Amino acid sequence: MSVAELLPLLEELSRADKLRIVSCLITELEKEETNLAAAVYPIWSPYDAHEAAATLMTALTSMQNKESST
Repeated sequence: MSVAELLPLLEELSRADKLRIVSCLITELEKEETNLAAAVYPIWSPYDAHEAAATLMTALTSMQNKESST
């Protein structure tokens, strides 16, 4: 059922039924948010990135050697 079909039906409901539907929708949205919050999102950190540090040091040394030789 589409939203266009659903809206006229919702307008016919009593206030109590509308509030019940809103409550149900909020509960469903909370469940979705909880699922998103429970997901694991890995974040890279330079801490203990020894290989990256060594690569950077090699590149810097190489650049310094090129500059000093010119």
